[in-house]
Amino acid sequence: MLLALTLVTGVVFPLMVTGLAQALFPHQANGSLIMEDRKAVGSELIGQPFDDAKYFWGRPSATAAFPYNAAASSGSNLGPTNPALQDAVEARIGALRAADPGNAAPIPVDLVTASGSGLDPHISIAAALYQVPRVARLRGMSEEALRAVVAKYTKGRQLGIFGEPRVNVLELNLALDGLP
Repeated sequence: MLLALTLVTGVVFPLMVTGLAQALFPHQANGSLIMEDRKAVGSELIGQPFDDAKYFWGRPSATAAFPYNAAASSGSNLGPTNPALQDAVEARIGALRAADPGNAAPIPVDLVTASGSGLDPHISIAAALYQVPRVARLRGMSEEALRAVVAKYTKGRQLGIFGEPRVNVLELNLALDGLP
């Protein structure tokens, strides 16, 4: 019985699930990779670090060893009264203000706090629009044209009711690099 169950649950079932996933959802089963010139440049599901001011910046990552480490998905577990969280948020606010000193708009919370997984590839529409003046200025384009690009890469709620509208930072930045 042990050998039979080991064979069924350890070999047959995993091979069957993998085969079905590859047949029905190949893009997702292979990591939802974003390809450019037949080379993987990232995943739709895992954030990427962008610190150049001409790019949109994503949510901060709380993963260990290095940012957006998919092998170490976790939140920071710092509570709202923890001085370490307050210091991190203040440092992130300082970096955003330093990158765009003329922008006095309130900073959206998702630009200064990590998500529960520490890997979130999306930002809110408010976070994207907050960054439009800086990115437009550094790329030499109008804010109106950049808002149109942000709108094009905005994804709605899942199934029309779940979650919030969001922007995938990697897809948006790749689109900007591809503009003439």
